[in-house]
Amino acid sequence: MAGSSFGTIFKVTTWGESHGSAIGAVVDGVPAGLDLDRSDIQPFLDRRRPGRNRFATQRQEADQVEILSGTFEGRTTGTPVSLLVRNTDQRSHDYSQIASCYRPGHADYTFDRKYGFRDYRGGGRSSGRETIGRTAAGAIASKILSSMGVEIHAFVSSVGPVAMTKAARELGPEDFRLASLSALAMPDPEAEKQAAAFLDECIRSGDSAGGTVTCIAANLPAGLGEPVFDKLDALLGHALFSIGAVKAVEIGSGVSAASMTGSEHNDTWRMSEDGKAERAGNCAGGVLGGISDGSLLQIRVSFKPTPSISKPQQTLFSDGHIGEIRIAGRHDPFIPARAAVVVESMTAITLLDLMMQNMTSRMDSLLRFYGQS
Repeated sequence: MAGSSFGTIFKVTTWGESHGSAIGAVVDGVPAGLDLDRSDIQPFLDRRRPGRNRFATQRQEADQVEILSGTFEGRTTGTPVSLLVRNTDQRSHDYSQIASCYRPGHADYTFDRKYGFRDYRGGGRSSGRETIGRTAAGAIASKILSSMGVEIHAFVSSVGPVAMTKAARELGPEDFRLASLSALAMPDPEAEKQAAAFLDECIRSGDSAGGTVTCIAANLPAGLGEPVFDKLDALLGHALFSIGAVKAVEIGSGVSAASMTGSEHNDTWRMSEDGKAERAGNCAGGVLGGISDGSLLQIRVSFKPTPSISKPQQTLFSDGHIGEIRIAGRHDPFIPARAAVVVESMTAITLLDLMMQNMTSRMDSLLRFYGQS
């Protein structure tokens, strides 16, 4: 199987299946000398860990990370960092009923058509559990970025029809603290109450809900991304669309740009009260011509509803007939609450990789690095 690696210099390869013995990642390109231990990675995994509340799958996994290589005496050595999380609460028998059919909305059918074989126990590589490796790698990327002053925050901004009213650019540290404590990863307590009531009704009726994760990155330098195929927004799209259940990625004004005029959408310049040049708005979301402009990076990621629902559905069976299925087992009624940290992680991986690549984009940077200027 191709396509399990992402990145150029800071490169992440994930491995493992939902119901295998373990799952994890190999992270290459981590600079030597970074202070790193489990405590730097575990909080990220805790944010996506199942079984924490009624809005998450009740699969009980501790998701404790083990660092197998790439560190010595608490510091990175510059060699690949191998990360492992053991699966301890597999219930493969829950999936025996779907061994002979293709679940609506899942990758069962397409995986079988591509490989002529599929691991029906939780979807194998197509399972959301694959994101453990990305999240662990993202924790490392985030620590490196934070040391350079770049801060990334992801949170749930909508649940079904319920949306936050506060704009992302207006959020501060207290809002992000609230999101970290929220069962739905929302920084808006009132919106969370309405969203919880909506989800409770979905759960009672055997259904699920979709939603949106907003991610912002502050203090990014201008100049990240290439102007043709490797645009910053193109690479972010690649990274974020690779997360299971993602159906749309927007930068800045996103799809609403299509209904705006140029005079409305252009981020004009002005002088601030302290005499510094600044933009009057941020419809571009921090990206112009595929290159970061130094403004706040703003991303919205839309997730479809969880396809595993207990309502009866008509589906295709492997022998070709159409029949009814009721999906049993333990499934998230709402994906974004646990996926927000995955969005944050993939954003961090993308940005760090581009910052590393950007060190060679100018002659003066190269000369300065080697002490020639």
